[in-house]
Amino acid sequence: MNAAAFRHLYDYHFALNRFIWDNYVMQLTEEQFTRPVDYSHGPVRNQIGHIIDADTAWFGDLRGAPFPELPAPSEGDERPAIRALWDEVEQGMRDYLAGLSDEMLFEKPWSEGEDKDLYRWQVLLHVANHGTDHRAQVLRDLRDMGVETTSQDYVFYSYERPFAPEGS
Repeated sequence: MNAAAFRHLYDYHFALNRFIWDNYVMQLTEEQFTRPVDYSHGPVRNQIGHIIDADTAWFGDLRGAPFPELPAPSEGDERPAIRALWDEVEQGMRDYLAGLSDEMLFEKPWSEGEDKDLYRWQVLLHVANHGTDHRAQVLRDLRDMGVETTSQDYVFYSYERPFAPEGS
């Protein structure tokens, strides 16, 4: 386990977030985007918002700099504002990951609270895994709406973009 491997994992996280957004979410009607779903965080809008919120909360703490919050639901198509926020969050995460070193992975970022015993690598793995979980829920919601979706498996991403350790 090293920092380069986590950057690769997050390249997958960002690529799949964008793939689902560009290929599915942007094809939905506003009604479909906000359609109530009786599971987890509800509509596709809220599921996407929850992914963004988790990324911002964990990485905001790791960076020591909070991100702006997801706007409250409003009338009209909110997707441009949500995408702009997501782009900002992704860039902040990428900036953080660019400075990540192997040694940092085995540090405990917090000295108190319920997360005090977590190593940085555990936090990073959790956030990526959390995104996969909620993307799967979005894909299920889309399938329930009749949208043909595809797999989001990391291994398929890796077949197309093999991991190359830095310096090799």
